[in-house]
Amino acid sequence: MIEVHDLSKKLKKNNVLQSISYTFEKGRIYGLVGKNGSGKTMLLRALAGLIIPTDGSVTIDGKILHKDISFPPSIGIIIENLELLPQFDAETNLKILAAIKKTASLKDIQHAIKRLELDQFGTLKVRKYSLGMKQRLNIAQAIFEKPDIILLDEPTNAIDEKGVERVLDILQEERERGATIIIATHNKDDVFPICDEVIEISNGRLT
Repeated sequence: MIEVHDLSKKLKKNNVLQSISYTFEKGRIYGLVGKNGSGKTMLLRALAGLIIPTDGSVTIDGKILHKDISFPPSIGIIIENLELLPQFDAETNLKILAAIKKTASLKDIQHAIKRLELDQFGTLKVRKYSLGMKQRLNIAQAIFEKPDIILLDEPTNAIDEKGVERVLDILQEERERGATIIIATHNKDDVFPICDEVIEISNGRLT
């Protein structure tokens, strides 16, 4: 469970998040909808522990970010233009990431790649991937360690219609596993069918 209490963030003179309070529950998919510059990405950064709020707090399963813990202990994330290592193939990229936490096995890595239908490309280097293939790999890296929290910023960007359907199926499977999933998007039509709740954000406030 993620509990957000009166969260605000000021950058220079701009209030990019303003008095946000919300509870994100386990095993649910949330759509966070807003225009570019509305605060979607900044809120995801706050939930991931990547920024320190000016006021308020984010609590993960009873532990306060930046007080009890620095980051959520189990999280998968895509934020803005994530780039994996272009000189390696998909499996090698995920092996490098897996070596950090040591929670995912080779089987987990290969399963995630297969779920995103990247296994057919074998040892092809990421530098030769299309934008859609890179985005699929980004999603694979967000889910392969079976995290409790999955935060996705515009996850369907550059993915074709069939690919979007596959991604949505995977996210529903992750919800059934018990993950808390928050999808930030400017186009709610892509994710609306699978969301348990859709939240609108405008000018740093939930509306």
